[in-house]
Amino acid sequence: MSNVSVIILAAGQGSRMKSALPKVLHPIAGKALVQHVIDAAYQLKVNKIIGVYGHGGDIVPKTINDEKVTWVVQAEQLGTGHAVDQAMPEVEDSDIALILYGDVPLIKTETLLQLIENAKQDFALLTVHLDDPSGYGRIVRNSAGQVERIVEDKDSSDEEKQITEINTGILAVNAGELRSWLKRLDNSNAQGEYYLTDVIAMAVNDGMVVKTVHPETEEEVLGVNSRMQLAELESFYQLSKAECLMEQGVTVIDPTRLDIRGNVTVGRDVTLDINVILEGAVIIGDNVSIGANCVIKNTTIESGVVIQPMSCIDDAFIGTNCKVGPFARIRPGTRLAADAHVGNFVEIKNSNINQGSKINHLSYIGDTDMGTGVNIGAGTITCNYDGANKYRTVIGDNVFIGSDTQLVAPIKIGDGATIGAGSTITKDTPEYELTLTRAKQTSIKGWQRPTKDNE
Repeated sequence: MSNVSVIILAAGQGSRMKSALPKVLHPIAGKALVQHVIDAAYQLKVNKIIGVYGHGGDIVPKTINDEKVTWVVQAEQLGTGHAVDQAMPEVEDSDIALILYGDVPLIKTETLLQLIENAKQDFALLTVHLDDPSGYGRIVRNSAGQVERIVEDKDSSDEEKQITEINTGILAVNAGELRSWLKRLDNSNAQGEYYLTDVIAMAVNDGMVVKTVHPETEEEVLGVNSRMQLAELESFYQLSKAECLMEQGVTVIDPTRLDIRGNVTVGRDVTLDINVILEGAVIIGDNVSIGANCVIKNTTIESGVVIQPMSCIDDAFIGTNCKVGPFARIRPGTRLAADAHVGNFVEIKNSNINQGSKINHLSYIGDTDMGTGVNIGAGTITCNYDGANKYRTVIGDNVFIGSDTQLVAPIKIGDGATIGAGSTITKDTPEYELTLTRAKQTSIKGWQRPTKDNE
């Protein structure tokens, strides 16, 4: 929609958040409130996105760090009308101006498309009916049901306070018309501010019809002004994501205890236990089971994988029918081929583990290329860092590494080799032979275990 310019108001302090961080940078689903709004605007494919910031200086544009968003400052906090006016030099008169809010994160693209469609001919306003409209501007209609004006809560009469239809602040209208109304605003109200809502009455007086659009749910247009409201919208967002997954055939053991913080693609017959967190881009194949309290980030999990509880997987690839965990940590750059096993208290980083290899207990495998059918004993460590540089370990096919072994990189373990338990290996080892390093075992006669001194 090349004729639409989006203005996002993100200048508020949010004093009720009790935070040094600007309100719009507080997260829902791991993403700043204002970023949710920017992402919704991107889906519209608009001409321009202008963000208006104020409180906290330029921390908002610096944090968002998006070159496609034009940022303007509202140096003085003089109301929503004043804030929009700061952005208008960036908007062409022929555009439709779409006004959004950086603290209203769950607005849907479908709702905005309805607004834009209505704004092609009329003034489009997003309203919603609330059981408790306290604190919101009320929509005042005439006897014919047409919108006449908006009255702010603090300026409303007792009769007007009974109105349940409220203004969300989100609107779309011809930018040239909006520019002319903004110039006519005054601040003769209880707050001493320039209200954007006053342009509604101006539009009506100029003969423009105000068309109202309603969101699917009220949560879509609720703003965040406190930590409680932030938590409430987080819960709504997460529940909606869980319901979406269940509609796709996923078994979610408890929908209230699943966190989605990115984009998740799922296959059939997936099971997600309680307190699973899925972050970033996560792809899950068919018949995958993810146990309780797992954190999966930017990872592809192929079909038939079982991830046991308490496992963390970040920026990795998990091949078909692998078994991971419990208490496993798979770090960035790791690829597990089909049928690999990674057990409890195993950490793997930047490594390729080939088909059928097993690392079942208490091991660290870093910067390693491991062949097929390898068995890594408990307590094995690849010593990949010398304090300044990192080096790789290469382990051939069908290798057996005994427990409590250190492999000091750079090193290559030949195909079929066996490394005796308790060894520190510093040189390449031959194929199909036993290699070990052990000191002579000695027993000292007459030795006595130390005892505590009497105090």
